Amino acid sequence: MKKTFFISFVILLSFVFCCCAKNKEKKIETTNEQVQIEKQIEQKVEISPEMKKLNIVFEKMSDRAKNEISNIKTQKFLDDLQVVLQAEKSFPQDDLSLYYLIDKKHFVGKDYEPTNLVKLVKNSDYDITKNNLSLRVDVEESLRKMAQAAQQDGVKLVVSSTYRSYQYQENTFNYWVSVDGLEEAERESARPGTSQHQLGAAIDFGTIDDDFALTDQSKWLEENAANFGWSLSFPQGYEDVTGYRWESWHYRYIGKEACAFQKKWFGNIQQFMIEFIDEWKKTTEF
Repeated sequence: MKKTFFISFVILLSFVFCCCAKNKEKKIETTNEQVQIEKQIEQKVEISPEMKKLNIVFEKMSDRAKNEISNIKTQKFLDDLQVVLQAEKSFPQDDLSLYYLIDKKHFVGKDYEPTNLVKLVKNSDYDITKNNLSLRVDVEESLRKMAQAAQQDGVKLVVSSTYRSYQYQENTFNYWVSVDGLEEAERESARPGTSQHQLGAAIDFGTIDDDFALTDQSKWLEENAANFGWSLSFPQGYEDVTGYRWESWHYRYIGKEACAFQKKWFGNIQQFMIEFIDEWKKTTEF
């Protein structure tokens, strides 16, 4: 009987010792986990000011933008951003930036006109469909280089619409309202003061209709325009983002650096990138 009791006691003592050992081991694991958490907290505290700013700006973007560009929270992104902002310093300082955000919520006044407009004339590089077309000087220079490259590939660019004054855009918008009604006109034509054309940095190429997408000119631009700093403004499937239906003919000049930045980090969507840059410049407290 005593022997049986002694054996039972030893078994019980072993069980208790085992449990204590496991609890001690678990406590050690918990302590290590707490150390890791504390390290993470320290890392968050030590985050750079630029990374803090990036987090703030990112959170202000639309849900769709967040879903499609969620990988931007990296130092490499910030490095590339600096390249784009540095390129902006070479833009003419007496005019609006080529990155200026203009859309249905952001606009320019009725008196705004680019400071260095140059009239387009007939030339051997590209064709024009009207005699009242004009662009910013720096934009026309880029257009000419792009047109020369297109010709080397057997494609002649046709420029159909360029700078539009506030009044011109007002007449255009009212015309489309009279033809299609307000709701449909809002999808295809900008209200005065909200058109990229008023910046003197946007071009409508070719026929200005959906058939343009099937032309050699459109296919060449789609593949090569970014190499010369030109970005498609209203891509297919992004009407909820841009406010306008797909326009395969409408390109805006933003510079080669911004085009590369847009393609690498923003799903090649101009609106996402321009909105980000605008918010980045406005965010000063972080």
